[in-house]
Amino acid sequence: MTNTSHESKKYPAAMVNITNKCNLRCKHCFVFRNANPTSIQNEMSTERMLEKLSFLQKKHEIHTMLWMGGEPLLRPDVLKKGVTIFSKNHITTNGTIDLIDFPDCIYIVSLDGPEQYNDAIRGKGTYEKVMRTIEKVPEKFESKVMCQCVVTKENETLLEDLVSLLTPTRFEGMTFSFYVPPANDDSRLTWHTTKRRDKAVLEVLRLKDLYPDFIWNSKRTLELTLSENCKSVTERCPSKQYVLPLYLNGEEFTTPFCCYGNDVDCDLCGAWVVFYLASLLEKNGIENYRDG
Repeated sequence: MTNTSHESKKYPAAMVNITNKCNLRCKHCFVFRNANPTSIQNEMSTERMLEKLSFLQKKHEIHTMLWMGGEPLLRPDVLKKGVTIFSKNHITTNGTIDLIDFPDCIYIVSLDGPEQYNDAIRGKGTYEKVMRTIEKVPEKFESKVMCQCVVTKENETLLEDLVSLLTPTRFEGMTFSFYVPPANDDSRLTWHTTKRRDKAVLEVLRLKDLYPDFIWNSKRTLELTLSENCKSVTERCPSKQYVLPLYLNGEEFTTPFCCYGNDVDCDLCGAWVVFYLASLLEKNGIENYRDG
């Protein structure tokens, strides 16, 4: 599905999956769900991709790019030149491939709990591989390195254990994002209602008080994720207004319904970016952003 409303808008930020190839198959990954375009045949050449991204940057005045996959570090050819197109760059990675040092870049490395739980979701040996990657990051590394944990119904009691494991490491901080399910999700990952999810959000709020500098979610972002507030955010999703999603589909980019694809249950959204943007807009007194 292509969302034609993206055609002429200005977007301060975008996300792009530069490859659909990945060395992992994480159980909660939204990229590989059936409703989303994920052809891995005849992927766009580096030259064509960079030309398209440069064109889109100028057309939409994109300032910040979130590089995704698949696993984006499988396309270092794209990253090395692509990060020069945008003012700010974030690279989300599963952490099993050595990081490349880029100035003014943030690596978002995925871990979802202590070793046993993380590997149940992301594959045996993944936790150990990530920690080896982090240990190899040199002291003078210009990119920032942070962790993001996807909170689910299954790992909501393990979050403090993960924080305790990561604070002594090379990670400079971490954020928590809450699982965004597809419609009619019957997996054990979902809470099914935002009211049931509140327990997990309150736990992250508690951890924010204990580790204020290490946990980068703001308190207001987390408060907006609570059931009493979240519907007012998701009903006028700021991500749809300010973030251009670009999915790689063969030789073209397509723009799905939302950053998380075409099949999401927006009422149960817990995406960090959605509530972060809402808190930022609130802070700046922008209440009518859906009309702006």
